[in-house]
Amino acid sequence: MKKFAGHFAVIGGGITGVTTAYALAKRGFAVTLFEKHRYAAMETSFANGGQFSVSNAEVWNHWSTVLKGLKWMLKSDAPLLVNPKPSWHKLAWFAEFIAAIPHYEKNTVETTRLAIAAREHLNAWADAEGLDFDHKREGILHIYRDKAGFDQAGKVSKLLAQGGLDRRAVTPQEMRAIEPTLAGNYYGGYFTESDTTGDIHKFSTGMALAAERLGVKTRYGQHIDAVHSDGKQVTVTANDGDQRQAHVFDGVVVCAGTASRDLAAQLGDRVNIYPVKGYSITVNLQDAQSQASAPMVSLLDDGTKLVTSRLGLDRFRVAGTAEFNGYNRDIRADRIRPLVEWVQQCFPGVRTESVVPWAGLRPMMPNMLPRVGKGKRPGVFYNTGHGHLGLTLSAVTADMVGAIVASSYA
Repeated sequence: MKKFAGHFAVIGGGITGVTTAYALAKRGFAVTLFEKHRYAAMETSFANGGQFSVSNAEVWNHWSTVLKGLKWMLKSDAPLLVNPKPSWHKLAWFAEFIAAIPHYEKNTVETTRLAIAAREHLNAWADAEGLDFDHKREGILHIYRDKAGFDQAGKVSKLLAQGGLDRRAVTPQEMRAIEPTLAGNYYGGYFTESDTTGDIHKFSTGMALAAERLGVKTRYGQHIDAVHSDGKQVTVTANDGDQRQAHVFDGVVVCAGTASRDLAAQLGDRVNIYPVKGYSITVNLQDAQSQASAPMVSLLDDGTKLVTSRLGLDRFRVAGTAEFNGYNRDIRADRIRPLVEWVQQCFPGVRTESVVPWAGLRPMMPNMLPRVGKGKRPGVFYNTGHGHLGLTLSAVTADMVGAIVASSYA
C-alpha cells in the first residue's frame, strides 16, 4: 500500500463518514474524523430500513411522484407528505427535482450500477473486518396489490436490468412460498435474490472501529463551528462544549448528511441537499409466536412505500415514508401509526405492544444522485447526499472519493 503524506479531515460520523475514513486510511492517508455525537451513526444512520437494496435504485424524479405529492399534501398519514409552507430552499430544491425528470431513466440505471458495485465493496469490507451486523442474505420481495403497480414495476425492472440487476416477477403463490408469513391479497411481486439486509447502526459502528484500527483518529462530541479553505490548507474549527479549537489539514471530505449544505457554502460550493424525514419502528419480538410470525425475507411495499428487515431473532424493522418539512425532527404519532397498522395487517401474528419509533432526516439531492468528488477549492471533497440509499451506496462512494483524493495527491 502506497503511503500518502496528506492528513485529511472527514466531517460526519454516519455511514458515509466512517466508510470514507476507512477508504482513505486503506490508501495510506492520515485521517481525523469529526462527529458531533458521542458515538458514530447516531442520526440518519441509526435506525433506517436496513436494506442493501439494489432493487430500490429507482430515482424519484418522475411526474407520478409530483402528482402523488400534490394529492397527499393535506393527508397527514400519507406515504409522501409535503408541508405546504414555502421556503426558498424547498422551492429551489423542487425546481431542480422537476428539472431532473427528463434524466429519470439514465439516473436510475446509473444508481443501479453504483449499488451493485457497492455491494461488492461492502461484502469484502465486512468479511475482512469480521463485522457482525445481523446481515441476512434472503433477498428482497417487492409486493403489489393491483395490476397497475405490478405493471409499473415491470417497466422499472427493465431499467434495473440495464444497470445489471437480475430480478424476477413472481405470482401470489410464489410470493407465499418465498415468505410464508405474509398475509393479505396481492396481484404479484418482484423478487431480487441478490439483495440483503442488515443493521445500519451496527455496520457503521463496526466500520468506525475498523477505521480506528487502521489509524483513524475519531473525535466525537465535536460540533463544527466553521470550515475554511485558503486553497492550500483547510481549517476545521470544532467545539466540544468546553473549548473551541482550530485544526489544520491538507484537505477535507464533507460527509455530514443534511449539514453538508451549510458546510459546503462555507467552502464556496453549492450542494443543494434537502432534509427528507423518514420514519421507522423497531418491533421487539418478545415471544415465540411473534418470532415465528415475522418475516425472514425483506419486503418493499410499493403502495405504502414501506420496507422491512429482520434483525436477528428478536427485532423486526419497518421503515419508510417521506416528509418534506424542513429540519423538523419530531416523531409524529400520526406518521408512526400507519407503520404499526401495516405490521398488524400483513403479519397479524406479530405482537406490537413493544414498538420503538424513530425518525431521521435523509440528505437528498434533487436528482437523487449522491454528490461525490471535488469541490471548487483544492483539498475540498464531498461524499454526501445519498438520500434513502445511504446503506446501499456508501461503500462504493467511499471508495470512489478515496480514489479521487489519492489521484489528486499522487
